Amino acid sequence: MRENAAGLREDAAHLREGAAQAREGEAHVREGAATAREREIRAAEMTQAASDDQMIRLRQVNAHLVTATIEAHKLAEQVETAKVELDHLAHHDVLTDLPNRILLQDRLGQAIELARRQGRQLAVMFMDLDQFKHINDSLGHAVGDQLLQSVAQRLVGCVRHSDTVSRQGGDEFVLLLPYIEHAEDAALSAQKMLAALALPHSIDRHDLHIGVSIGISIYPDDGQDAETLIKNADTAMYHAKENGRNNYKFFEQDMNARAVQRQSIEACLRRALERQEFVLHYQPKINLHSGAIVGVEALIRWQHPQHGLLPPAQFVPIAEDCGLILPIGRWVLREACLQARAWQDAGLQPITVAVNTSAIEFRAKDFLENVRATLADTGLEPRYLELELTESVLMRDAASTDSMLHALAGLGVKLAIDDFGTGYSSLSYLKQFPIDTLKIDQSFVNQITSNPDDATIVSAVIGMGKSLRQSVIAEGVETAEQYAFLLGQQCDEGQGYYFGHPVAAEALATLLQTGISTTFPH
Repeated sequence: MRENAAGLREDAAHLREGAAQAREGEAHVREGAATAREREIRAAEMTQAASDDQMIRLRQVNAHLVTATIEAHKLAEQVETAKVELDHLAHHDVLTDLPNRILLQDRLGQAIELARRQGRQLAVMFMDLDQFKHINDSLGHAVGDQLLQSVAQRLVGCVRHSDTVSRQGGDEFVLLLPYIEHAEDAALSAQKMLAALALPHSIDRHDLHIGVSIGISIYPDDGQDAETLIKNADTAMYHAKENGRNNYKFFEQDMNARAVQRQSIEACLRRALERQEFVLHYQPKINLHSGAIVGVEALIRWQHPQHGLLPPAQFVPIAEDCGLILPIGRWVLREACLQARAWQDAGLQPITVAVNTSAIEFRAKDFLENVRATLADTGLEPRYLELELTESVLMRDAASTDSMLHALAGLGVKLAIDDFGTGYSSLSYLKQFPIDTLKIDQSFVNQITSNPDDATIVSAVIGMGKSLRQSVIAEGVETAEQYAFLLGQQCDEGQGYYFGHPVAAEALATLLQTGISTTFPH
């Protein structure tokens, strides 16, 4: 019994030990399952995290791609805009935004081809502003640029949409009229432009007046290609300048020969100062009551090596156009002052020497200082120098003119209005300006004995001069009848062939020795 009980107890112990081992095994299984689940969870979490990182990176990459695409589109638009702007700049003038020389050539070439196929005419107009350089030099480039912009706007306002207004550079413009029925159509356009540009340009508190000279060539009569048409229009423009400026001329075949001559003169003119080819002649001014020589006018001549002695009309306009009038004018001033002083040093009676002053000289910034220095260098007293200026020069900018005239008068220099009556001047300014002498233009003097209107004008000028306490001198006196009329009207002085032609300094000295014009009949 006891053995059976012990066996039972041993069996029970084995059972308990097996159950414990079973429970331990189950625990290991559960622990292994938990570990496995942890691993799975961690793996899943890591996979999710990797997936999330990938998504984030994909989103970032996508955002960068979108941004890059947008930037690429913007850059493409900017490049295209820059191309358009560069193309515009390449074909348009920066200052006026008008078509430039390149674009004009292209349009003119196309217009010629179309006109050739359709058997039509077209017109090319070459224009140059009159006296623009004077304004540019005196008032500055900023004012000059604004004036060019104003001119451009007015020209555009004068033409049709199909026409082309082009700026060639400087103050030169070329217009293309691709559709004209008759040459007169171009003339009407030119007249319209002249009228539009004649109105004052209000710029920087200045009312600027400027004219334009226009040359016109017609396809096919005056040229079959763009270069020839522009060249011939340019040639015609120079002839418009020679015929009084502020007008237009059609091209004519014989103009080419004159253009070649002009170019030759300009080339020689540039060397004339260096070679000392200029000389001065002097025309006496006569006191009408005593017959005494009271002054002379210095008149330039060109001793051309091939063409002989040339009068100013044959080269001064060219000198003005090519910018040589300033150094030439300064040479005239110095030479005249030297000669006047030389006559005095020779013991002759001191007289006033008059020098014509161009607009370019008068508006030059150092004009006053140059006059002062010239008088000092030559030793001529200022009272023996008279500067002659035209009404158009004086009235171009009345405010600055007034200041300059008073400065010159302060030096003691005498001032005269040349060709009086042919321009426009305000009587209020005439009273305000320190003018010493009025010179009646010879166009009035020529007709005083045959045209009552001219006689009336001359009488009025003489009376006005006396009322303003100014001396009056009549230019271009050629007959005894003219002299008698002027004397009867109490005109102070006369100048002209009746009293004496312009002569060299030596011949004038002979006249000064007597103090009376030997050619003047007493």
